[in-house]
Amino acid sequence: MSTALVDPDAVANLEEADDTGIQAFLVTFIVRRFNPEVDEEPRWVDYDVEVYSTDRVLDALHKIKWEVDGSLSFRRSCAHGICGSDAMRINGRNRLACKTLIKDLDISKPIYVEAIKGLPLEKDLIVDMEPFFASYREVQPFLISNSVPEKGKERVQSIVDRERFDDTTKCILCAACTSSCPVFWTDGQYFGPAAIVNAHRFIFDSRDDAGDVRLDILNDKEGVWRCRTTFNCTEACPRGIQVTQAIAEVKQAVLRGKP
Repeated sequence: MSTALVDPDAVANLEEADDTGIQAFLVTFIVRRFNPEVDEEPRWVDYDVEVYSTDRVLDALHKIKWEVDGSLSFRRSCAHGICGSDAMRINGRNRLACKTLIKDLDISKPIYVEAIKGLPLEKDLIVDMEPFFASYREVQPFLISNSVPEKGKERVQSIVDRERFDDTTKCILCAACTSSCPVFWTDGQYFGPAAIVNAHRFIFDSRDDAGDVRLDILNDKEGVWRCRTTFNCTEACPRGIQVTQAIAEVKQAVLRGKP
């Protein structure tokens, strides 16, 4: 692996802008690469990339793939922090590449990019998400109601009742929280924060009638009691969800025997 750093002259010229007023920098990205067809173990590869102050890490990865090395593999879709497909570890922290501005990182040092942890690595920055979605499906993340609304009517809910679970409706299933959890890294059977967050969203929904079922599912040795309250998940969430608080609220509901 090369130890090339950012060109000192480029750093010194940060304040200089081109004709458009947008600043340009030369930044070193060190990407953890893995091709299962030829590699026995992942390896670090460095790329020197010219980027702008308005660029995000995703833009830099696009530039590497389109202009330097077309074999680089990663997921992305909307590029606006909604689809959640480009979650990855950037300088050791789980982030969305499309929401991470390069100017907010320390560009005097290389920027390290690798796949999220705890899920099987498929290629480069791509992991197998099936174990993550299996846990998500297991908590029955959909409305289950025994009642039928009046014809032509919706199920009425007060503002207060809606606020009870508003925070956990924001989840985009990026797996940033789950793959930041040290318990999940070591225990592949743990439901993980994202599954619990999505269970929370329906457990506390006044229109739902299966909260007790979900509480039974999570009252398991691999359920909410595996959480060690390290707050990694809350810090990693790109949507600002209070994940640790949601898990604590589910624990309390399990102890009460009801939402």
